[in-house]
Amino acid sequence: MQPSPNERGPYNGLTRAEPTLPSSAYWDIAGYQRDLEAIWYRNWLLVCREADLAHPLAFRTFRIGTQEVVVLRDETGELRAFHNTCRHRGSQLCQQSEGRLKARLITCPYHAWSYSLRGDLVRVPSKSLPDGFDKADHPLYRVALSVWRGFVFVNLAQDAAGSAETSFDPASGNLANWPLETLLSGHVLRKVMNCNWKIFWENFNECLHCPGVHKDLSRLVPIYGRGLMGRHDDPEWARHADNDAPEFAGGLRAGAETWSRDGRVHGSVFSSLTPAERAAGQTYATNLPSMFVVGHVDYVRTVRLVPLGPEQTELTAEWLFSPEALVDPAADIDNIVAFGTQVLEEDADICEVNQKGLRSMRHKAGVLMPEEYDLHRFHNWVRERHAALEHQSDLGR
Repeated sequence: MQPSPNERGPYNGLTRAEPTLPSSAYWDIAGYQRDLEAIWYRNWLLVCREADLAHPLAFRTFRIGTQEVVVLRDETGELRAFHNTCRHRGSQLCQQSEGRLKARLITCPYHAWSYSLRGDLVRVPSKSLPDGFDKADHPLYRVALSVWRGFVFVNLAQDAAGSAETSFDPASGNLANWPLETLLSGHVLRKVMNCNWKIFWENFNECLHCPGVHKDLSRLVPIYGRGLMGRHDDPEWARHADNDAPEFAGGLRAGAETWSRDGRVHGSVFSSLTPAERAAGQTYATNLPSMFVVGHVDYVRTVRLVPLGPEQTELTAEWLFSPEALVDPAADIDNIVAFGTQVLEEDADICEVNQKGLRSMRHKAGVLMPEEYDLHRFHNWVRERHAALEHQSDLGR
C-alpha cells in the first residue's frame, strides 16, 4: 500500500476503464518464463543485508528461476557475486545456502577446479593442460552487485545498468532520515504464498481491499478504512482539503504512533526523523520487482519476493530495530512483529484467493477501478519490460 507522494496534486484516480493483464499472465508457464527473462533476469534484486555477510569468507547463495548466484565477502572485505557454476563442466560450486568458506578459495566439489575469491581460476588438478588452454580465460561468471544503505542487490544482466539506488521507484518515499545501515534484525518471517508474484504487487498497490481484509489496520490508518491510500485518491478530495483528520489526510489514528497492536512505540523513536515523517506513520520505498521497505518511527520492515513458479512466490519479511531496542527489556518487540505478521498473513491469504479464481475459461482479463491507478502503473511497467525484451529479440533475428 503505497501512499500517494503528492499531497497537493490533482485527483489520482483513473478516469477511464483500463484492462488488467490477461489472466494467463498469472498461471501460464510460458508467461512465467517471459517474466523471468524480461524482468527478474534484468533488474536489481535484493539478496540480503551486508550484516548477513559481515565477515571475510562469508557467503550466501540466491536462486531466481533457473539461475543460482553466490554472493561472498572476499579476504579484503569486498563483496562479490558470481554465478554458482564451475567453468569446467558447469557443476554447482557452493552447495549450502549460506556459510563460511573453509579457505580463500572456491573449490568445485566435482573435479576440484579452484578459484580465488576475486573469481580467477587459480588451480586445475589435471596432470597436463591442453594446448590453447589459459586459466585466465576461465574465471567465474561475474554478476553485477550493488549495495544500497546496507542492502545487497544483484543483477543478472550482462550489461546491468544503473545501481540498486537508481532502480527505486521514483514515487518512493525518502528514507534518508532512517538509520538503515545500523539497524539490526529482530525477527524474520518466511512464507510461501500460492499465488503469482504480480498478484502480491497488485495487492500492495491498492487499498480497496483494506476495509474488508485488514480491519485492524484500517482502524490504525483510518484512510485505509475508506479504501484509499492518500487524500487525492478521493474524487471529492477538494471538499476535505482543509480537513487534517486522518481519515481524509492519511496518517495514523489519533493517539497512535506506529504500526503495532496497540499503536504505541516499543523502543526509542528515531531522533533524525522530521515531524512530518513522524506524523505520516509509514513511509514506503519500493524497488521492483523484488522488495519494498517501510519506515516507521521506531523500526523498519522489509519485504522481499522471489517467484518459485507461475503460481507460487516466496515472501521474506524482516523487522529491523535499533541495537538499543533489542536489548531493552521494556521494548515489546513482539507487539510490533505480531501486528505486521497479521497484516502480511491477511495479504497472503487474499492473494491466494485471487489466484484461485484466475483459471476460469471465461475470464480473459479484468478491469481496473479508479482507485487502482497504481495497479495500472505497475501493469504498464510489466508491459514495457516485456516489450523491451521482444524488441531486443527482434534485433537479434
